[in-house]
Amino acid sequence: MRWRLPLRWRFALLATLLGLLLSGLAALVLMRAAYDDEYIVSREILRGQAEDYGRRLAQGQSVQLPQTQRLRGYRLHDPALPHAYAGFPLGVHEDPADPDTHVGVFDTAAGRLVFVIDLGDIEAMERHMRLLMGLIIGFGALLSGWLGWVFSGIALRPLQALARAVDALPAQPQPTRLADALSHDALGRLADAIDRYQARLVAADAREQAFLADASHELRTPLAVVQGALDVLQDDPATSPAQQARLARLARGAADMRRLLEAMLAAARRKPLRGERVAAAALLRQAADAALAGRPGPTLELQADGELEAAPAEALLLLAGVLRPLAQADGGGVLRLHWQAPRFLLQREAADTGIAPAARADTGTGSALLDRLAQRLGWQVRWEDAWRVVVVTGPG
Repeated sequence: MRWRLPLRWRFALLATLLGLLLSGLAALVLMRAAYDDEYIVSREILRGQAEDYGRRLAQGQSVQLPQTQRLRGYRLHDPALPHAYAGFPLGVHEDPADPDTHVGVFDTAAGRLVFVIDLGDIEAMERHMRLLMGLIIGFGALLSGWLGWVFSGIALRPLQALARAVDALPAQPQPTRLADALSHDALGRLADAIDRYQARLVAADAREQAFLADASHELRTPLAVVQGALDVLQDDPATSPAQQARLARLARGAADMRRLLEAMLAAARRKPLRGERVAAAALLRQAADAALAGRPGPTLELQADGELEAAPAEALLLLAGVLRPLAQADGGGVLRLHWQAPRFLLQREAADTGIAPAARADTGTGSALLDRLAQRLGWQVRWEDAWRVVVVTGPG
């Protein structure tokens, strides 16, 4: 599965990049302004010096061009003029060999003058400013990332609340009005889409329930007809013993179909199950009777004291379905039914096992309908071997 960055981290990363960009642009503008200020200051200082000394020299005054550590002045043909500066054109230039030194070449009334100024202090300040700008860029990026993290957390709170509301929805479809609590923006449209989806689920569930009701009626009617015909035939004194055996087999098949139909409907119902306090012994006895369906079977040995909380009809259907392969397997023996909260232990001890029940997985009932019913009850079914099954009704 491809790794995806969480949404809040994306916001924080974008904010960091935006802060980095804005801080970098601000630092670039400030450094450019500082460089322009340096050029303007040096140009005006040198121009002012050139104009002043040029005017005084043109008037014949006896003046000495400045020769200080910071400012030096030269005539164009002065032997002391560094050779590198003699070829500079008019204007203010930076010494290629020394960035701290600026050279101004001006035409005055006294001829061409060259002034050299040392701006080392300003250059040092610019270096410190560049370092400061680097720190500002880093701090600005970190601050933007932190603010992006905080503000994205605030902005995502409605989305988190919506996610919690969706998580809290029950398994049974129901109408929702999540969009009513949100603004009419992208999040509100998302909530409205969930509301419409829930409405479609409710409509689909209603159609399914209607289908199940119709199927229940349609299936129960022919089963009732078959059962009625079987009852009439079984009560006929002219029926031979061989025919009675065949009719008994048909009756058991019809009873199995009726129980499977009830299990299907119980598993498919959307309404929550209503638990009751049920005597474990009575529940096990009814389940064994339903599993045997009136046919001869093993001797029943019941050990069950106390009660359990369960939906009686659904619990009876599940236990009868689990017991059926044990109770109806060929051979005599004993069918031991034991209850010790929270477990049912169902075991067949046969004197002559005959054909064992079909192999099955370690968990599950072997029937998709009964597995679904066990899930609705919250029970677990575990086969320890072909003749021993444990039904767990709760934690423990």
